[in-house]
Amino acid sequence: MLLNYRLRSQYLCYFLTVAVVGFTSSMLLSAEKYTEDPGKKGNGNFVIGPKYQIVPDLTDLGNPKGKHFEFEMPLADSKIFPGTDKTLDPKKPVRKTRKIFVYVPAEYKDGTKAPILVTHDGPSRMDLVCNALDNLTISKDPARRLPAFIVIGVQNGGNDGKGSERGLEYDTMSDRYARFINDEVLPAVLNNKEIKAAYPDIAFTDNPWGRATMGCSSGGAAALTMGWFRPDLFRRLITYSGTFVDQQDDDAPEEAEFPLGAWEYHSSMMLIENSDKKPLRIFTHV
Repeated sequence: MLLNYRLRSQYLCYFLTVAVVGFTSSMLLSAEKYTEDPGKKGNGNFVIGPKYQIVPDLTDLGNPKGKHFEFEMPLADSKIFPGTDKTLDPKKPVRKTRKIFVYVPAEYKDGTKAPILVTHDGPSRMDLVCNALDNLTISKDPARRLPAFIVIGVQNGGNDGKGSERGLEYDTMSDRYARFINDEVLPAVLNNKEIKAAYPDIAFTDNPWGRATMGCSSGGAAALTMGWFRPDLFRRLITYSGTFVDQQDDDAPEEAEFPLGAWEYHSSMMLIENSDKKPLRIFTHV
C-alpha cells in the first residue's frame, strides 16, 4: 500500500548557504540588490511518485462491520512501564494513562482463539486494516482471504527520543516491550468489561505464528525487537521506516550489550548475521 505524500524540499546546507551568500553579497556585490533564488531546481512542492490509488480492499465496500472498543490503562499500574524509569528526562512528560484500541471483525466467532495484530502508536492507519478485515475475511478467493484476526492498537507512553517513555518502550534492545504487550496489554483486553459483554468467550491464539506486530519509525524498531527477543511470542513483524538507529537511552542497562541500540541490527556487530536463525517472517519498508 502506497499513499500520496507532498514533500517540501529544502537546501541541504540551508544555513551555510545563507551565511555564504549573505557574506559575499555584502562584500562583493554591495552595489547590487540581492534576491532569493527562485528555486528552479531543488526548491518547492513536489509530489513523490505516480498517483497511486488505494486498492479497493482497503476502502469501505459496505461489507458487515465488526466492533470497535477503546479503554485506558494507567501507567502507574504497570509493573514493566510505570512511567518512573530512572532514564526518563523530566522535561519529557509521561502520560498518566495509555489508550488501547481494539477491533474485532464481523467474521470473528466468539470462543475461537483469534490471531492478533498489535500496532504501535495507537490507531495509526487502523482504519485501513479494519477495511481490509471487513473485505478480505469474506473473500471468495482463498489466496486473498484473511483469517478473522483481532487488531489491538497500543498508545505509547508519551513524548519521543532519548529520555522519553516512548523511546524507552520502542527503542530499547530487550524483551521488555514484548513482555509488556503479552503480560499486561493482552490480558487487559481479554478482561475488559465492555469487550467481555460483547464476546464472553473471546480468546487469543498462543501460536506465535498467529501473533503479528506492526509499527512505523520507532514503532517499526519496536516491532522487530519484539520478535527478535521473543520469537516464542511474536513471529510476524511489519516495520515501516523503522528507526534502526541509536535512540536507546545512554543510561539504559541494555547499553552494556547493545551500546548503539537498534543500530546494532546492522552495525559492525553484525547482530543479525552472527545470531542463530530465528523463526520470523518480516516485512520491512524503508
